[in-house]
Amino acid sequence: MIRLIVLLLVPLVLAACGGAAPVWAPDDEVARARYRHDGPPSLTLMTMINNDSGAGGHTALVVNGSQRVIFDPAGSFSSPAVPERNDVVIGVNPRVMAFYIDYHARPEWRVVTQEVRVSPEVAQRALALVQNNGAVAKAHCAKTTSALLRQIPGFGHVRQTWYPLQVMEDFARIPGVKTEEFRDPVEEEQGYVDPNREFYR
Repeated sequence: MIRLIVLLLVPLVLAACGGAAPVWAPDDEVARARYRHDGPPSLTLMTMINNDSGAGGHTALVVNGSQRVIFDPAGSFSSPAVPERNDVVIGVNPRVMAFYIDYHARPEWRVVTQEVRVSPEVAQRALALVQNNGAVAKAHCAKTTSALLRQIPGFGHVRQTWYPLQVMEDFARIPGVKTEEFRDPVEEEQGYVDPNREFYR
């Protein structure tokens, strides 16, 4: 009975996860957008947290290997300027990364990133896993991401879970993790104008 209640509540807790239908950008768009970041190979867990309740709303994973992508399982992020293949956002250059964070950091939500440097082989393993995973069902973001992490050397301690905060807690145990937090600037009070706003349309 308790298990049934938990399963019924999960979609409500993870309301920030959208529904993801299969998406497959054309080869030419993918080839043009592909981006290799000059930083070291790394995995970065991104967790969206509700500012009022403190609950986790979404989980995503940035993979920086032979190319940099964002695995955005069941995510709602979408732009005509950024190709996607089944929840894998392609061409994650610094501008796209900033757009993605800005899209999720709203007055109601903050974004916590946790970056861990890995070997090129580990980064490529992660890249292959997210590319081959396929589109993720609604509210399965944390469950899918944690399941993939468990298959990567050095991340086997991550529990498979429905809850973004539990994934974040386990990821924080990795030595050398670099954590940052991003919040939405108060546009009206600070006179801030987002220069990237048109990018989303």
